[in-house]
Amino acid sequence: MHTIIHPFVSSSRKRTATPASSETFRQPHYDCDEQADALKLVVYLPGVTAAGIDIEGSGADLTITARKPQVVRVNWQALHLESVQRDYRLKLRLGHGFDYTAMQAEVSNGVLTVTLPKQAFARIGLARVA
Repeated sequence: MHTIIHPFVSSSRKRTATPASSETFRQPHYDCDEQADALKLVVYLPGVTAAGIDIEGSGADLTITARKPQVVRVNWQALHLESVQRDYRLKLRLGHGFDYTAMQAEVSNGVLTVTLPKQAFARIGLARVA
């Protein structure tokens, strides 16, 4: 005679797996240099071309999203390189003292340089404080 034994499952423990996010990003390395009239931001984005970079400034936040070109090779094999293949996203809270419409950006060899000029009232405020 066979006996079926059901495993004890606690009702407080859920057995559902959380789905992995299909759009995971990693934060790139960056340097920030504040100058008298602007903020210079250097972001290191290896493997990213200019076509894959999106810069958005809204309110007090600056968001840079950089996507690597996805190349699928004929002899593709998984080599646990998923973390290296992820795209980049950098979110910075800079404040309201910058002119996002006059922002300038340039990319060279995976290095993004963003120059963000300060607004006129922010420069006047610095002169009064000094």
